[in-house]
Amino acid sequence: QVQLVESGGGLVQAGGSLRLSCAASGRTFSIATMAWFRQVPGQEREFVAASSWRYGPTYYADSVKGRFTISRDNARITAYLQMNGLKPEDTAVYYCAARWGAYVLNDYEYDYWGQGTQVTVSS
Repeated sequence: QVQLVESGGGLVQAGGSLRLSCAASGRTFSIATMAWFRQVPGQEREFVAASSWRYGPTYYADSVKGRFTISRDNARITAYLQMNGLKPEDTAVYYCAARWGAYVLNDYEYDYWGQGTQVTVSS
């Protein structure tokens, strides 16, 4: 089993920045991909960004390209999401996810999930 714990959410004004962290523990040696999703109440969970393999490529949703950056600290098995230029439409609960295999877009193909952290962007 793998446990994921997110932190770093909060309230920020439009144009501001936040950095989310996702710390993994447990059987982490086989994690290949770590990703971030977000969800607004009443809507489906949306892919945000992913980092595949230890030093592999990164993937971003079009809506966050150029503003968000995903990174990984492989020694600490931690993923980060640096969010700059935040917009009110970025308001959501952000979830960290992990899977054994390579990057995929669909949330149902991820094996492990964190509890989520709220990000609220005021206009």
